[in-house]
Amino acid sequence: DVRLAETDAHAKLIAYGRDLVARTQDYFGINGVVKKGNINGMNCQNCHLDAGTKPFGNNYFAVASTYPQQRARSGTLETIPKRINDCFQRSLNGQPLDTNGREMRAMIAYMEWLGTGVPKGQKPKGAGILDLPVLDRAADPDKGAVVFQTKCASCHGTDGQGLPMPDSPRRYPPLWGDHSYNEAAGLFRLSRFAGYVKANMPLGASYDNPQLSDEEAWDVAAFVNAKPRPKHPFLGTDWPNIAKKPF
Repeated sequence: DVRLAETDAHAKLIAYGRDLVARTQDYFGINGVVKKGNINGMNCQNCHLDAGTKPFGNNYFAVASTYPQQRARSGTLETIPKRINDCFQRSLNGQPLDTNGREMRAMIAYMEWLGTGVPKGQKPKGAGILDLPVLDRAADPDKGAVVFQTKCASCHGTDGQGLPMPDSPRRYPPLWGDHSYNEAAGLFRLSRFAGYVKANMPLGASYDNPQLSDEEAWDVAAFVNAKPRPKHPFLGTDWPNIAKKPF
């Protein structure tokens, strides 16, 4: 509960950081109050569920304890600001934030607050994304299309562009096309998308109460990630040591 941050000396900054994660569109979207049209049609919490607090929902609990860290994708030592800007340029298909600006400082403050009490170098249970066993066959986008239409389209639409949320001015996130994550985003990796939906989708699912089988998760990942989406120049520089690239 972010209200606990009221006892913190940086309470307002922490609360602002949470709001930036939950309502990124309001600050950087087409009518953004900080910068208009800086990102696609998604919010940070579309990939980091419940403002980065859901177990196996790509949460932020291990950010403060594990950064800075050497990352194979970039081949460099990455800081928290670098990692946040990676998401802005990849998953949000936009432009990086000013690393000295209030918005960056607020998001860092929020992530550090969420990691309070986590020992340096450690990850708490439920951090990150669920690892799924690899299938004994190729993931099948045709089977995934059936999964999508029966279990995903009620929120994301048959065209994958996201339907309006009930009793809200917001929409569910687009899963492909110009307003979705680009080909350099983490969820464009099949294993990451499969583990993410297994623990979190459809709406109401959790890691300890999944609604998809492993095969359904892999197949719907293949279906969604076979769809067109923005490309990105990162693809030419990622994984400088190709031996460290996940298959």
